[in-house]
Amino acid sequence: MSKHQHPHPHSHDTAEESGNGPVPGGEEFWDGRYSESTRIWSGNPNALLVREAADLPPGRALDLGCGEGADTVWLARRGWRVTATDISTVALGRAAEHAAEAGVADRVEWQRHDFAQSFPEGEFDLVSACFLHSYGDFPRERILRRAAAAVAPGGTLLVVGHAGGPSWNPDAHADIHFPTPQEVLAQLELPEGGWEVLSAAEHLQPMTDPEGRPGTRPDNLLKVRRLA
Repeated sequence: MSKHQHPHPHSHDTAEESGNGPVPGGEEFWDGRYSESTRIWSGNPNALLVREAADLPPGRALDLGCGEGADTVWLARRGWRVTATDISTVALGRAAEHAAEAGVADRVEWQRHDFAQSFPEGEFDLVSACFLHSYGDFPRERILRRAAAAVAPGGTLLVVGHAGGPSWNPDAHADIHFPTPQEVLAQLELPEGGWEVLSAAEHLQPMTDPEGRPGTRPDNLLKVRRLA
């Protein structure tokens, strides 16, 4: 359960046949995925995170599905103390190396979690769930409700996910329903009067196709603030 940073051409938000290999979406599966190469994603922070979090005052942040750590490093460089989580120990090790190279290792705590089984403790001023998709039976709605519960009073929850296929293959994953921001908001079951919706919209994001040519992909964004 990890995320990618645009404009990397890969995505992992749909199920694949596992055959006799590791269970899709499990720790062994993702460790194997990250072990395939020295870098899976682009190394750039997610553009919507950068846009939506740039003006937030630094505090405690939770990065759900940190992958190789690009978002975590970006937040730490801006003064946040980050709890960075992923199911893959391979990804966490790689992310820790990137944080050390960036000189922000002392601002990050790394935790391995299978969010279907466990979740980080504590409250956070920012909870970021960017492209928190995975293979198999992944209880995303329940996990996002846990994410909302982890937001401190006055804090922000940012949920970013795909809204459809890329421009070079718009019918990709046509059998998959990508929830709209309004659907994600309803799934969160936030108590009435306790939250403020700051943004709920679809954005067309630039990315490159497998041949390196420019393209786009629609992504959904939900940004909500817990009232103090």
